[in-house]
Amino acid sequence: MDSNSLFYSLELVAGSGNTLNIEQRTALQTSLVILKKNYKFHRVLFWGKILGLKEDYFIAQGRGEDEMKDKKTLYSFNCMDWMLLAPATDSVIEEVSKTAKGRFVGDPSYVYEHVEIHRPGGRDDAIQEEEEVVTKVNEESRLAVTVHRIDEEASVVPRGAYLKSPHGLVQINRSFGGLSHSEAGKLDNFLHFSKAKNLKKKSILEMGDLNPAIDFLDVLSDDIPKGSWSLQLECASRVLVLRSLLWPGLTFFHLPTTPQHGHIYIGDGRKNLDLPFML
Repeated sequence: MDSNSLFYSLELVAGSGNTLNIEQRTALQTSLVILKKNYKFHRVLFWGKILGLKEDYFIAQGRGEDEMKDKKTLYSFNCMDWMLLAPATDSVIEEVSKTAKGRFVGDPSYVYEHVEIHRPGGRDDAIQEEEEVVTKVNEESRLAVTVHRIDEEASVVPRGAYLKSPHGLVQINRSFGGLSHSEAGKLDNFLHFSKAKNLKKKSILEMGDLNPAIDFLDVLSDDIPKGSWSLQLECASRVLVLRSLLWPGLTFFHLPTTPQHGHIYIGDGRKNLDLPFML
């Protein structure tokens, strides 16, 4: 959620039971302005909080000219001092998926270890010794991968909130006035703010109804498994709230007929892999 409307936005998602205390809000109000100036971001978003056993990680994201590509992630323990997170590469994602298990500790230098036993093939199996391969990953890398995964699978925007230029530049749609009340009640009008994966699978007839300037993202209704989103109207039907059941702790809000929208994640950073068996 945008740092400029952080106080107001936090109240709209507080129905999930997760929020920030007054001390944290006050610190963020000051530090995110300084962060925007120091890194020369176009805008700064408060991404959320990942709960650890010793310390919690507060996450912020800075956006540049292109909202999708020019993105940097930072973390803090006290909402004042921010450290830059390295981007999650394919090799790091693979190592983290094999190695990191359980809750976050709250120490970026904490090392997770995974031991694999390789048995060499061939006729002389009994003679050759088994080889142990140890994979080590620190928690800072795990944090970067977790933020990347949540952004890929659960980052939400209303349809029409962003425009894609013919040159591929993704920017905020300044003329977006919000979804109507009837549109806000349908998952088809909410999109994943990540690189589209399902658009190429659509038929020519389906693609004919889409506007390439605003329909360049995947819709939530195509998510598998079906039913991985909870859509509700709160505050006397003035606020639409979406909650992810796949990533418990992610909450999205939108005020129909206004451009105000945003999402926040406050959770332990673990995916609900049992969801297909719970639906």
